[in-house]
Amino acid sequence: MKWMIDASFAVHPDFKSHTGGTLSFGGGAAQVMSKKQKLNSRSSTEAELIAVDNVVTMILWMKLFMEWQGYPIEKNILYQDNKSAILLEQNGRNSMGKRSRAIKPS
Repeated sequence: MKWMIDASFAVHPDFKSHTGGTLSFGGGAAQVMSKKQKLNSRSSTEAELIAVDNVVTMILWMKLFMEWQGYPIEKNILYQDNKSAILLEQNGRNSMGKRSRAIKPS
């Protein structure tokens, strides 16, 4: 399964960002979602992290659903286009700079 997740920073009149996500099994889109974020973010990196957080439950649910249907999932890949968000997701605090000090990784 391949998930493509993206966020548009502060595109709504109240300066909230927007999340978009697509699931593909190799060709075409099997699942698509698009919604306004509930939180205000201070940067595009933070908006991307919120987007992943909004979609991660769907990613895990879809994996479990497919396995219960008898289709073993070997790879559940998340694609993202924001390098800062990718580094924060992979390395946690080791990738933080001065502008990301308010983000508390678990």
